Amino acid sequence: MCSENKTMNLTFYKYQGTGNDFVIIDNRDLHFPKENTDLVHFLCDRRFGIGADGLMLLENAEGYDFRMVYYNADGNEGTMCGNGGRCLVAFAKEIGAIKDKTTFIAVDGEHHATIENGIVSLQMIDVAGISLAKTHTFMNTGSPHHVQEVENVNDVNVKIDGANIRYSQLYKADGGTNVNFVSPLGADNFAIRTYERGVEDETLSCGTGATAAAIAMKVRGQAISNEISLQTKGGQLQVSFEEIEGAFKNVFLKGPAQLVFKGTIDAKV
Repeated sequence: MCSENKTMNLTFYKYQGTGNDFVIIDNRDLHFPKENTDLVHFLCDRRFGIGADGLMLLENAEGYDFRMVYYNADGNEGTMCGNGGRCLVAFAKEIGAIKDKTTFIAVDGEHHATIENGIVSLQMIDVAGISLAKTHTFMNTGSPHHVQEVENVNDVNVKIDGANIRYSQLYKADGGTNVNFVSPLGADNFAIRTYERGVEDETLSCGTGATAAAIAMKVRGQAISNEISLQTKGGQLQVSFEEIEGAFKNVFLKGPAQLVFKGTIDAKV
């Protein structure tokens, strides 16, 4: 729990990737109290803290350029975040930890990425074990994702409908799932809206969700190409992949990642 008489002055960076926003802290000296979930929740709070969908720490990792440690806005350490990974790559370049390409380690394993003119292309994990149902597709793209086709994503109440699926009996045993609603915009081009667990609300974009949606549309025959565009509420993402013996490999998530501002904050620890 937070102490009433001790504060820490933290330097932070705020980044966003297609509207998915993050607090990022350089923790290579391990000064951040990682076990303090109240602190993470406070920093992500949009009224009393900085405000973000999640918080990331950049740390040293033997054999890699850096380690990505990701927390959901509720303060708990989370699974892989695709847009977060892209933003962390941009941050690593900003502080001189990398140049134009990198190999880093995250909770779901090793990732490769390149960055050019603010556009980050991030290799995601291989995807297999895809579950097809009449109404939806489910898979793990670093985080679990339910993908549901709808006629028009603008007609969906994402917060209510997403929460109903996230907390349904279908996913209760596994701690819930992220939920994506997808509708076609044209050839190999889709609109997507996502309800994210941990945020417990709709976010403007979700990288692992966009990746899951692209693969789901390919599996269900709604997409022809192995390069798919996804229009999120926060901007456009591209997902590319190779299909090899029923699995999806060389999966890349590509899109912008931008520094919003840098600052300091006094926080109770």
